[in-house]
Amino acid sequence: MPEPVRIAVVATVYRYLSHAQHLVDRFLVGYPIGGRWHRPDARVVSMYVDQKPEGDLSGDRAREFGFRVYPAIDQALRCGGDKLAADAVLIIAEHGDYPLNDLGQVLYPRFEFFQQVIRVFQDSGRSVPVYNDKHLSHSFDEARQMVGASRRLGFPMLAGSSLPVTWRLPDVEMPDNAQVEEAVMVGEGGPDVMGFHALEAMQCMLERRAGGETGVRSVETLEGDLVWKAGAEGRWSKDLLSSALSRSDTPLGATVRDGRTQDLTARGVLPALVSKPLACFIEYRDGTKATLLMLNGAVRDFNFAAKLRGRTRPLSTQFLLTPEPNVTYSACLVSKIEELFTTGRAPYPVERTLLSSGLVESCLDSRARGYERVETPRLDVRYKPPATSHRARA
Repeated sequence: MPEPVRIAVVATVYRYLSHAQHLVDRFLVGYPIGGRWHRPDARVVSMYVDQKPEGDLSGDRAREFGFRVYPAIDQALRCGGDKLAADAVLIIAEHGDYPLNDLGQVLYPRFEFFQQVIRVFQDSGRSVPVYNDKHLSHSFDEARQMVGASRRLGFPMLAGSSLPVTWRLPDVEMPDNAQVEEAVMVGEGGPDVMGFHALEAMQCMLERRAGGETGVRSVETLEGDLVWKAGAEGRWSKDLLSSALSRSDTPLGATVRDGRTQDLTARGVLPALVSKPLACFIEYRDGTKATLLMLNGAVRDFNFAAKLRGRTRPLSTQFLLTPEPNVTYSACLVSKIEELFTTGRAPYPVERTLLSSGLVESCLDSRARGYERVETPRLDVRYKPPATSHRARA
């Protein structure tokens, strides 16, 4: 029988409920998937952790599962030797104490970690599959370099978050070659960290439209009362917003106070709940238009709706985020990472995350410029979606 895949982990922190804990623990002890308990044919052989705040779990996990935590990335990949000694690399640069840039993005060292991994590949004359958690980088130029390096050195790469692969309520898929007239994505949280989740979830739907992904022509971000004014002017669809919000399991306001159901899009309700809305208007190069609405105070989940040519009712769904502490949607993601590591093939294109990373930066750039429309010729990211959806199925 073949030996288990040897995984080297490169992480910012490894504490309870961090992304590293969610993902790495599943490779250590297994995870539920498809109605059964699954133990990956893989083992963690080494780890590097950049920060070790109170509650760090890396030392305890290393002692329990028999791997070593190294003081440097290159040592972790070489397991203390002279050459690459892992069959796969898991980069998880999310959580930890890192500064913000002028756009309000957390400067997680994803690109810096990746560069050090690449140096070990080049020095060893061998490359292995890499998974990079969430954004590729806060910088689109750096993200593009990362994808370019994977192509140049010939190793498969996967990136992104769990939203594209979690369950959907209802279980719907964008039809292949659909003619999308307009789309609305509703999210919550900060525009950088959680905005990425929302944009990547939206992207996994829109990439299946006719012609595949063609890239983004422009973005424009608005905040506050400008968002409601744009809605009144028809810049985003109230019908699509209503359809998206109808899928939410977490409406706030009256529903929390006394359990009554409510129409969040009725006159005056959203402005009373959402003190600082954010909208990002996205125009794709093929003319498709989409709006991201971050509505903190209205909902606590992620919901999508689109108007398709030839259909009278919108296609809409919720991207299900299951509760702590098990957070089973992360098991859906680990199953895709495991597929990458064991087959040497990425189940879906890394270009999806490349474009989503660039969208976050561009939307925040528009905000920093005083809500200007920003042309985005560099977001000329073209790719074909996977032949089948990789969402979790009930």
